Amino acid sequence: MKQHAEIVYNKVEENSEYESIINRVIDECFKNEYLDGLKLYVSITLTVPEEIHILNKTYRNIDKPTDVLSFPMFQPDEIAKMIEDNYQEEDILGDMVISIPQVEIQAKEYGHSFERELAYMVVHSFYHLMGYDHMVEEDKIKMRAKEDEILNKLNITREG
Repeated sequence: MKQHAEIVYNKVEENSEYESIINRVIDECFKNEYLDGLKLYVSITLTVPEEIHILNKTYRNIDKPTDVLSFPMFQPDEIAKMIEDNYQEEDILGDMVISIPQVEIQAKEYGHSFERELAYMVVHSFYHLMGYDHMVEEDKIKMRAKEDEILNKLNITREG
């Protein structure tokens, strides 16, 4: 099976558990959105708060660290056309940057597992790459439904 995720470590030690969680989630996202037959992939950088802070300030003009950043390469209509045309060029759907220490903090804060929090960050970022957002309530409801669908299919629950 083709890898849909290219995982890069920036000031975080390589970890096969992280990779397993990420690949399971990304593979399910690709399958769910009919991208699994295409040669698209996502680049996922696992990093620390200091590094994500720099990116957040540079690209969003927000001078603080965050948990996850998403950098889509295509508009939703372009993605739909790629699926329709069975696009077979190897291409990047977008970039994700995830703060591993922040995943650990939020897992404890929300009372669930590291696996669940990392899986949520990945699925959340994936749907940003697909053009979903959560700035208005109507859009938030659609995005949350997509995220929950993936996590439920993988049996990754808030309690898990």
